[in-house]
Amino acid sequence: MTTDNIPYSEEPVDGTSAELAGGWGELMRPRYLVSTITLCLGVALFAFNEFFISTALPTAVEELSGAALLSWAFTLYLVFAIIGGLAAANLKQRFGARNTLLAAAAVFIAGTGLATFATGMAEVLAGRLLQGAGEGVVAALCYALIPELFPSRLVPKVFGAEAIVWAMAGFSGPLVAGGLTEHFSWRAAFFVSIPAAAIFIILVLAIVPRGVSGPRQASSIPFARLSAAGAGILMISLSGIAGGTLPMTVLLIGAAVVLVTVVYLDRRSPNPILPQAAFTVRKALGTGLWVILLMPLAQAAGAVFLVYSLQHLWQLGPTVAGALSAVMAISWSVTAIGVASLRSLALRNRIMLTGPVLLLVGLALVMIAIGTGALWLILPGQAMIGAGFGVSWGTLSQLMMDVATDGERDRTSAMLPTLQSAGYAIGAAVFGLVANVMGFGGSASTDTMRHAMLVVFASGCVIVAVSVFFAMRTAVLARSQQTI
Repeated sequence: MTTDNIPYSEEPVDGTSAELAGGWGELMRPRYLVSTITLCLGVALFAFNEFFISTALPTAVEELSGAALLSWAFTLYLVFAIIGGLAAANLKQRFGARNTLLAAAAVFIAGTGLATFATGMAEVLAGRLLQGAGEGVVAALCYALIPELFPSRLVPKVFGAEAIVWAMAGFSGPLVAGGLTEHFSWRAAFFVSIPAAAIFIILVLAIVPRGVSGPRQASSIPFARLSAAGAGILMISLSGIAGGTLPMTVLLIGAAVVLVTVVYLDRRSPNPILPQAAFTVRKALGTGLWVILLMPLAQAAGAVFLVYSLQHLWQLGPTVAGALSAVMAISWSVTAIGVASLRSLALRNRIMLTGPVLLLVGLALVMIAIGTGALWLILPGQAMIGAGFGVSWGTLSQLMMDVATDGERDRTSAMLPTLQSAGYAIGAAVFGLVANVMGFGGSASTDTMRHAMLVVFASGCVIVAVSVFFAMRTAVLARSQQTI
């Protein structure tokens, strides 16, 4: 596959002069400006849509009398986003990046339009399904195109630019969606994504043909494995609304069996959807992907339960609780931008190893705060959790692209955001089960709730400790491959 830009594989990765030459201003030069805007807009579609929909959906559900189906609006989106992400590399190989992105954006627009003008919850659910499928492919291919459209020295800056997009979405997304919903209609909040997606299509038409020559040799789409993976993720999502410890446990065990089987069969397939080294412990790619799965899985403890804990254990209002929760996203974005500004790749790789450690310390501080009632520990805990992702995520993603073979770089790059989403989904289900077992619920006493949250965050710490091991092993294996 050819590209007008400097080939990713020809860029130094050891902190030499070419690496040191990369700067933020280079992203704004004509050669890279449109590419930067295109990929950031692809990320923005995912980020803003998530905040817009989550803010406006409760009002839509109330108007359409579909409260019983509220969870399905999120479940269907997540499941099909993950399926789309898994299929993205194969679709790119078969149809080319340009055609795949255009088709995925069209599917996203169709889903958004269907949900926007829905007259019942069935149409909303169908729209969310299409939104998830389209956005899953777009997000995955926006990652896959980074090493094709940018030289290695600029990859950290691209991840930094995407961190800025996420920060903007985190700040303004709920405010804009809330304002549109309150002063106009929930449909207005849904509709905003359509013109953004139309602009994205125009930019794809402008930039992708310059960076991608066209489809490779056609290969079949592994529908059976994709369907099985989707069924496994669906079982995980359903476990969160199963309404009892036994059905939750059965669904999670069943999902684990299905997903492990999919990985096993995929490794033996001539047409895989995963990189061959995925989840092995003998290759840097395999252990690095474990880190990318386990870090968001562990952080899901806070994503699911922190705001609830702040409101019920400390009686904080929604605004203050939401602000403390947002500290994590702010810290992630600020730290990611700072790390991306470092010119030495060797230094960024060393700092990367502290990411899971910072996440472990942050979760431990939140756990201590819950156990002792020391509310002030929440702020530094959230800041450290965000910093853990900020110092490691972009560099680790670049390393995964670097250690992948040329033939597997598409699958590896596309898998990064998909695996992150899967981590959050698995974490939400696992910690929901843990909380259920410990007696968590609306009628639980304060002491019971506190004890349940202690166990939840302690479980998160154990999972992060495993990711620390995998991060260290990734560094050792990458050095043996002379990548860092």
